[in-house]
Amino acid sequence: MTLSTEQAEFYLGHVRSEGARLGEVGRMGLDAAVPSCPGWTVESVLRHVALVYVHKVEVLRLGALPDPWPPDFDARDTFEWYDEALAAIVAALEKAGTSLETWTFNPDDATSGFWYRRMALESVVHRIDVEQAHDVVTPIAAELALDGIDELLFPNLGGPWWEEGDTDHPLDATVRITSEGRTWTVTADSTIVTVQQGAEGDAAAEIFGSPDAVFLWLWGRTDASAIQTAGDASVVQEFRARVAEATR
Repeated sequence: MTLSTEQAEFYLGHVRSEGARLGEVGRMGLDAAVPSCPGWTVESVLRHVALVYVHKVEVLRLGALPDPWPPDFDARDTFEWYDEALAAIVAALEKAGTSLETWTFNPDDATSGFWYRRMALESVVHRIDVEQAHDVVTPIAAELALDGIDELLFPNLGGPWWEEGDTDHPLDATVRITSEGRTWTVTADSTIVTVQQGAEGDAAAEIFGSPDAVFLWLWGRTDASAIQTAGDASVVQEFRARVAEATR
């Protein structure tokens, strides 16, 4: 991903701020259950995110997936480890810059710029998790939420993951998503998902809402009452289930 200096600062700023907020809310209590992640507590989220951060530090250091992975972090104090991991991923991104060649799961982007974006969005989704656990949810910046919708649709959903037909939700329909002046048209069957910017062609179902509502619905952090839909309700339901397969 070719990032301008402004874009890099935008993403890195959100890694810092969303990561800091996640840690701050985590200190309200580690035992609180996370509504959107059955079986998880706030401590589960902090330890998961710490592991993600340190994994990406290694990816940026090596330019490849670390193997073996993971080391044994069980003995680490949760807050100490989380704070250390957040500082480490910020430092690793700064050191790498945005054009370092490295492993990613985006077939169109093998640069460290990918991880600037991914870590910002990883941080905001899990910040919401711990805020929901403690009932202190704060807004997501509209620009970040719109970018998160775009990233979730590609590469997360629209990548080359479906060639073997490995889905319980083949969908076989076109869905259109619109939020704050941006539109995405997603066409899916059992073996491919294509994502196009814009509103060309017919759609079996349409999804509308504010950027944060659509983003959180796509990530399963809120229910369908947060968005508006038109067209075939069963297509909307199957589309959400296909997204869940792509993000599990």
